[in-house]
Amino acid sequence: MNKVLFIAPHPDDETLGCGGTILKHAHQGDEIHWLVLTTTKNSTLFDKAYHLKREEELKHINKFYNFDSFVQLDFKTAELDSYSKKDLIDVVKKEIININPCVIYLPFSEDPHSDHRISFEVLESICKKFRLKKLKSIRAYETLSETNHDLNRKSFKPNLWIDISEFLDEKIKAMEIYTSEYGEHPFPRSKKSIEALAILRGSESDNLYAESFLILKEYQ
Repeated sequence: MNKVLFIAPHPDDETLGCGGTILKHAHQGDEIHWLVLTTTKNSTLFDKAYHLKREEELKHINKFYNFDSFVQLDFKTAELDSYSKKDLIDVVKKEIININPCVIYLPFSEDPHSDHRISFEVLESICKKFRLKKLKSIRAYETLSETNHDLNRKSFKPNLWIDISEFLDEKIKAMEIYTSEYGEHPFPRSKKSIEALAILRGSESDNLYAESFLILKEYQ
């Protein structure tokens, strides 16, 4: 059994990027842990009604996946660039060391959203083998509506494909819980887009449906 940590700058990133893989790890008997780095609480960008709706979605998602642990930090959504890197590292490091995971899934470094890029930079400072003795693998995921929606950044080029053929329908059910973020095609966070990406990644790996990742480090 492995401890697997899914790190999301915002709630829904974990489902878009790793929903099928979360379910597969759980099915295989691994411990699954969820760390969300931001909140809409007390934000100047989101009203109270939106925040309350998001809180309800989080409760349902946490129950849906049945995470072994869930932590949401108090950093403001879309405002990570307003915090000092040191403050971010100090808080996030404490949570990750407490979990001491074997496998970490994190956002792609070149995503256009500043929260994603800053999250990656913070995690890069923390996810070191001498700090996390049980660490075996660090993997970046792709996020519909962010990854490859860049103008002049490095494209996401996966080197790991995970078969989620048994879990795609459940992944879509999970995403449908996020009514505040879900939409109809051609909106990227939609059922058709999720299915299309899973089909594409499946065709690259001789699977019906797959999710793909970029292995950043692997330890034997």
